[in-house]
Amino acid sequence: MKILGIETSCDETGVAIYDEQKGLIANQLYSQVALHADYGGVVPELASRDHIRKTAPLIQAALAEANLTPEDIDGVAYTSGPGLVGALLVGATIARALAYAWNVPAIGVHHMEGHLLAPMLDENRPHFPFVALLVSGGHTQLVRVDGVGCYEVIGESIDDAAGEAFDKTAKLLGLDYPGGAALSRLAQQGSPNRFTFPRPMTDRPGLDFSFSGLKTFAANTINQALKEEGELTQQTKADIAYAFQEAVVDTLTIKCKRALKETGYKCLVIAGGVSANKRLRETLAKLMHGLKGEVFYPQPQFCTDNGAMIAYTGFLRLKQGQHNELAIEVKPRWPMTELSAI
Repeated sequence: MKILGIETSCDETGVAIYDEQKGLIANQLYSQVALHADYGGVVPELASRDHIRKTAPLIQAALAEANLTPEDIDGVAYTSGPGLVGALLVGATIARALAYAWNVPAIGVHHMEGHLLAPMLDENRPHFPFVALLVSGGHTQLVRVDGVGCYEVIGESIDDAAGEAFDKTAKLLGLDYPGGAALSRLAQQGSPNRFTFPRPMTDRPGLDFSFSGLKTFAANTINQALKEEGELTQQTKADIAYAFQEAVVDTLTIKCKRALKETGYKCLVIAGGVSANKRLRETLAKLMHGLKGEVFYPQPQFCTDNGAMIAYTGFLRLKQGQHNELAIEVKPRWPMTELSAI
């Protein structure tokens, strides 16, 4: 069974092919970072138009990479939500048209389920049950995972997602878009004792997150430094970046430890764009070593949005006979708890 996967939820166009026997056999990705850089963030209309331009050529490239023809494809999977409605419609429309033309089933995939299952693309994969931390620019969630489709959201951000807070703080520091990765690199040059940021919502019970206050704290710290120094030196920027990153990482780690204790599970999965953060990986590895548990991450190329995770997730559901009807439907907002178990 060979499944073509299409990802167009935001500003990456991803196309991949997953083979039941061989695993991932094609993976094509185009990032729109340069397109949106001048605006300091994703412009939805521009994202949609670029998906229109790039999706079909990437499908052709994926087929060529896998040395396949359309006749070899057994199903088409596409991201149907959550995400930007225009971007989602591009991928869904193309996927449905191809499935109809090729006379194969199609299925809409939940974007965050794709992220959650991305570590399964590795040979060293987690086993159910586990706790998943989904942490990206649009989501920060703790999920109890008992199987594919058996999800319980046990904690989530009540305001900004962690990745969004990274990007906004980076912008306050004058770093180039996308700022999250740049802030993490800058933090490596920071001094550990100059600034101390709060660890929001860790002084109370529960597993929910809040990161908007950290962004405000960073803005106030930057303004105070400007008053004292006149302009921010590179070292001051690095020190602020360090303190901010430590606060986010500590907060995520504390909540993960609570979630593992609450569920009794010994396996932790981290997925989403922020899962590529080296400091977060180091800290969670120490946590799980102390708890005598295991932590799993996607490969770096599968941390951010990609077609491989959509192809794999679609394969799991298509193999069980699930598929969508011909009508095109996307869900910009789509709780994972609405997904059916397989």
